[in-house]
Amino acid sequence: MTMQSQAQPAPRVHEGLEGVLAAATRLSLVDGERGELIVAGKRLEELAGRPFEHTVALLWKAAGASGAAPVRAAALPDLTLALLRDAAAAGAGSMDALRMAIGTLTAAEDAEAAHLLVGSCPTIVATHARLAAGSEPLAPRPDLGFAANYLYMLSGAEPHPEQVRGLDTYLNTVADHGLNASTFTARTIVSTGADFVSAVTGAVGALKGPLHGGAPGPALDMVFEIGEASRADRYLRRKLERGERLMGFGHRIYKVRDPRADVLEAAAARMFARTGDARLYELARAVEAAALRLLEEHKPGRRLATNVEFYTALLLHGLGLDTALFTPTFAIGRMAGWTAHCFEQRASGRLIRPQSVYVGALPA
Repeated sequence: MTMQSQAQPAPRVHEGLEGVLAAATRLSLVDGERGELIVAGKRLEELAGRPFEHTVALLWKAAGASGAAPVRAAALPDLTLALLRDAAAAGAGSMDALRMAIGTLTAAEDAEAAHLLVGSCPTIVATHARLAAGSEPLAPRPDLGFAANYLYMLSGAEPHPEQVRGLDTYLNTVADHGLNASTFTARTIVSTGADFVSAVTGAVGALKGPLHGGAPGPALDMVFEIGEASRADRYLRRKLERGERLMGFGHRIYKVRDPRADVLEAAAARMFARTGDARLYELARAVEAAALRLLEEHKPGRRLATNVEFYTALLLHGLGLDTALFTPTFAIGRMAGWTAHCFEQRASGRLIRPQSVYVGALPA
């Protein structure tokens, strides 16, 4: 008598690891249904106007790496500076330059590497931007804070306090945001026992991909194309009728308004009222209101609220940044989260190694 084995059910594959819990973290909680972002035990709204250095320290403490000196913008080694000169001369993009330059950094241990990575990132981005524009780079000033130094190294002028506050707010909003693709990349690399520099280099590579890093620039382009509040309804209605996406609206996780958009809207309102063109801010508000009304009309029940890209573009433009610098500036803020996750993963001591299901041909 032959026993027939029962057919085994096919294993379930979670494409993109969606829905898979791969880590326990103390660093951030993203609640898409409530529209809430908690960073190291603090609501984002509590961190908004504080210096970015404070948020870095908060994340590192939550990851178990407390007691370190405050992070500061760092001068670059000669090797890094030479590479950036060559990259600018060759016409390399800002994200490519950032990835290459980070790979030149070295540190003896993790805490030193974390300080070096966070502190060097704004200097790398600003140095490449100035070299690409035909200007000589500037070293960070010891009398300026982290955000102020980035703006100074870009422009050569000491920034207005409201500009510093605006940039601090932006960096805090993007410092950490769950187990996204770049953060998971950093944790995976460091789980092998590799150094923090290698892990963060991989994270920058992941961020460069348009499905992750995104492009807040198009949201601002849309506002500029509209030009006047009276044209917003007609312009946006035509885009929706053609089946086009309205940039700056809707988010994969947040089903209500993105809390980062609220924080950045308030920061932009304050900054534009004191240092910029308030008319641009008012135009953006009018475009946002028209877009939300038309989205509900054309796509009822989809809950397509304003996301972080909309006010990111407005705020960074108000700071005088070219759109090519938007994603590298995001990386400056996210460096805090990447390094914090590296600390947390290192403490777990566990190699990240998911399984795969073979679906190819079998030998005869």
